Amino acid sequence: MQYDLSSRIVVIRLSLPTLLKSWESRMYEHAASIIREAEAFVITAGAGMGVDSGLPDFRGDLGFWKAYPVYARRELSFAECATPEYFTIDPHFAWGFFGHCTSLYRETIPHHGFHLIKKWIKRNGADYFVVTSNVDGQFQKAEYDEERIHEVHGSLQWLQCHSCSNENIWYNDEVFRIDEATMRAFDPLPRCKKCGEVSRPNALMFGDCWWRDRRSRHQEYAFDRFLQLNSARRIAVIEIGAGKVIPTIRATSSNIGKNFDLATILRINPRDPEISSPHHSIPCGALEALQHIDAFLG
Repeated sequence: MQYDLSSRIVVIRLSLPTLLKSWESRMYEHAASIIREAEAFVITAGAGMGVDSGLPDFRGDLGFWKAYPVYARRELSFAECATPEYFTIDPHFAWGFFGHCTSLYRETIPHHGFHLIKKWIKRNGADYFVVTSNVDGQFQKAEYDEERIHEVHGSLQWLQCHSCSNENIWYNDEVFRIDEATMRAFDPLPRCKKCGEVSRPNALMFGDCWWRDRRSRHQEYAFDRFLQLNSARRIAVIEIGAGKVIPTIRATSSNIGKNFDLATILRINPRDPEISSPHHSIPCGALEALQHIDAFLG
């Protein structure tokens, strides 16, 4: 009798990995079926999209301080550093952070997941649009069409004046030198082409009422036109790494799922994957999920 009981326990232990593998297979096969049937794609991407490229995760103070220990020693949070006021009271400090981020984003190579999505779009012969809260320009680096990207919080690739009435936005081709012991930028700092005062990134910061959102609004109009043109098509919304703290991207996905009968959301998120049927979730990181889906697509 003891032998039989032990045997049964062994069988149960051996079957658990099999059950997990079967569950994962069904999860990725379902995701692959959403991709196969898509006639249009919307890629909604938050900060989690860049983690597999080596970009830091600023989720919470600990993630920010791990990436920038100088600020940890001063107990300055991400929200306290990424504010427009510093461009007035201490522009070398302001550009210490934003200049470092700009250089990091320029050097970063987008991970393979960016290219897998492009492959699926091409195979389906589908239209697409990217909506991202990231200011890193990684979709442009991965050669997505500039006219099919909506950067809801702007981009560090572009500059604006912080002081005068100059409404222009110009490309950020500045070279930054940062003292990484203090995170302060050396002169020369970027300056407005009209008044000569210090400029700032054309990106939305915390407590920011100076952001000139003309470029982002133009992108939003293009996205609205895209949705109108594809309203009767099967839309796959691939949401990747979008958190709850700043829910802009999640709200975009949810609104599409709610307002378009043929839209299905595929949520990829290792921390907060929950979503109700008929939508689908995958509880892991961006690159891992995209690679597994691609394997099931064949």
